[in-house]
Amino acid sequence: MKCYMCALEGKDSDAVAICIVCGMGICQDHLIREEVEIWEGEFPFPSRKHKKTLPRFLCEWCYEAYQSGD
Repeated sequence: MKCYMCALEGKDSDAVAICIVCGMGICQDHLIREEVEIWEGEFPFPSRKHKKTLPRFLCEWCYEAYQSGD
């Protein structure tokens, strides 16, 4: 699989990850590793936050959209 963002720039780079949100193949230069908190509990309110986080890979576009919700 090739990096979609590199292809848009006219480059040919292998993808090393897939964006967890949109499924786009992304290379090392275009990926962003985000540490996501893990919460446990019942709806409507989580009751306990886990000590460790869960790593997720995002493309630059989805990361920007994710951050705009803060």
